Amino acid sequence: MSRYLVTGAAGFIGSKVAEFLLQDGHQVHGIDNFNDAYDPRLKRWRLEQLQGDPNLQFDPIDIVDRSKLAEVWQPGGYDAIINLAARAGVRPSVAKPEIYIETNVLGALNLLELARERGVPKFVLASTSSLYGESNPMPFREDANISRPLSPYASTKGAAEMLCHNYHHLHGLDVTILRYFTVYGPAGRPDMSIFRFIQWIAEGRTLRLYGDGLQERDFTYIDDIARGTIAGTRPLGFEVINLGGDRPFKMNQVIELIEGYLEEKAIIEQMEVAPGDIRATWADIRKAGELLDWSPQVPLEAGVKAAVDWYLQERSWASTIDTQDI
Repeated sequence: MSRYLVTGAAGFIGSKVAEFLLQDGHQVHGIDNFNDAYDPRLKRWRLEQLQGDPNLQFDPIDIVDRSKLAEVWQPGGYDAIINLAARAGVRPSVAKPEIYIETNVLGALNLLELARERGVPKFVLASTSSLYGESNPMPFREDANISRPLSPYASTKGAAEMLCHNYHHLHGLDVTILRYFTVYGPAGRPDMSIFRFIQWIAEGRTLRLYGDGLQERDFTYIDDIARGTIAGTRPLGFEVINLGGDRPFKMNQVIELIEGYLEEKAIIEQMEVAPGDIRATWADIRKAGELLDWSPQVPLEAGVKAAVDWYLQERSWASTIDTQDI
């Protein structure tokens, strides 16, 4: 049995990582600040699925508050810190960049400092495919140039990556950085396209499509991401690794899938391309296979079906989640 500190444990990815760790008999100390980036009912629902397991301890705190982090730190420490707490999303970061700097940079620094002080041997950082911007050839390789991010969100994740390398170089901390590609699935983030599209089509609301629908994303199912994240806790020294679905899909294709599962037609309003959005993403995942023995297992068709089924099951409240743009 190992002991893990999982930040963002009520978040989309964090809750699934915690679930899988608990299923394997590990101890999980989860923390989350239940911020208002999106409706906290989703976070409460996810956390409820975990509560009752005796190996879970949960504290509602913010990683920006270093003194509180130190205060709730478990005696004996942790075998690894998995930092999944973040302000995510490209469009909101354009409007409120300062919030992203606080959580994604200062919060990561607080955790790195505590890892150094308390002798935690492993640190896993969640990062993003948004770092690759528009100028790199696809599929994106981990050694691509990430010095031209298009959004404050991507910039703050790049800064956190650099801090991780500092702590590896200066203090010998074993670090794995995972760059996630468009994560989706049941109980997903309501600012992400698949949740929004399902809700809008199911409820007969207008679907706001940014761009022409030909932009492509490398969608990755939540369970695959969680497995890859846990695999990233193995000792590797310092590595940056993509976790992606390895197959880009056009947004129009995703809409058609959802229409088919719901047996409803989308009412589409085409919008201008949003500031900070990139045209396409596609992960080169060879490194994940070599170092983590990882590859995506859930195809988009099955993953979207699972997301639709979850929405229909929880429709009484999921239909009232705010999916409007900030």
